[in-house]
Amino acid sequence: MSEFRFPVKVYIEDTDAGGIVYYVNYLKFMERARSEWLNALGFGQRELLEQGVQLVVHSLSCRYARPARLDDTLEVSAGVARLAACSLRFEQAVRHRGDTLCEATVDIACVDAQRLKPMRWPGALRAALTPDISSQ
Repeated sequence: MSEFRFPVKVYIEDTDAGGIVYYVNYLKFMERARSEWLNALGFGQRELLEQGVQLVVHSLSCRYARPARLDDTLEVSAGVARLAACSLRFEQAVRHRGDTLCEATVDIACVDAQRLKPMRWPGALRAALTPDISSQ
């Protein structure tokens, strides 16, 4: 699995009154990394929606190890661990200066944007995803 890496700076809006990143914001940082990863592959989410394809979080598991703080520059990684007919699994992490602050496994479903029912990956998107997978 190759990792996509995306830098995120922590702003005051990301923190609580003590300057520590509020827990749900790690999930937002991970969502940004997944969106930027898609863009790097040449697939913007708006264009996918226009084609009737929507990617939704099906489930996730997250473990917090250490806090991030105001003004930290974080590195958020996203790597595809498994690809199935209508879903994929990301392994993600948020790091600061090499230390892992948060890790998550995020399952994404590919759904028909009108019916909100699972659908197979469109051919071009599946082809772009396949080289990123070490084993299926």
